[in-house]
Amino acid sequence: MKGITTFLMFNDRAEEAVRFYVSVIPNSRIVDLVMSEGLPGIPKGKVMQAQFELQGVRYFATDGGPDFKFSMGTSLYVHCETQAEIDRLWGKLVEGGGQHMDCGWLVDRFGLSWQIVPIMLDEITFGEDRAKARRVIDAMLKMRKLDIAGLEAAAREPTNA
Repeated sequence: MKGITTFLMFNDRAEEAVRFYVSVIPNSRIVDLVMSEGLPGIPKGKVMQAQFELQGVRYFATDGGPDFKFSMGTSLYVHCETQAEIDRLWGKLVEGGGQHMDCGWLVDRFGLSWQIVPIMLDEITFGEDRAKARRVIDAMLKMRKLDIAGLEAAAREPTNA
């Protein structure tokens, strides 16, 4: 085996989505765009195959037609270092018709789900202090866009014994 790459099948806006994602996520680029010359299911001028990288991670995309829809069962999980980074990505990804969801999730205007989370969330929730993890998860469950200060406050709260 040589590797595993996520493949995203868009209805008919793959090129627009790929260009948008690489403009929003730092250190990202389009590797290649191959346009259809007219294939069953992929009309002429639509993306037959796109290769792009978000933060150095390779993805493939294509225009697949209306039978292909994203669900929240698959999302892109973005680790952010600061609240400013969370705020910027959240704002950019929901603009133009995206949808705010709970617990740091959003759906962009192309229907793709994203989780915009601070790095500290994983450090705490996967850490050894399970009581602290539970408090932070409980705080997260009450949020839409995640708030680092609120999560840190929940981490500091003493446990009620």
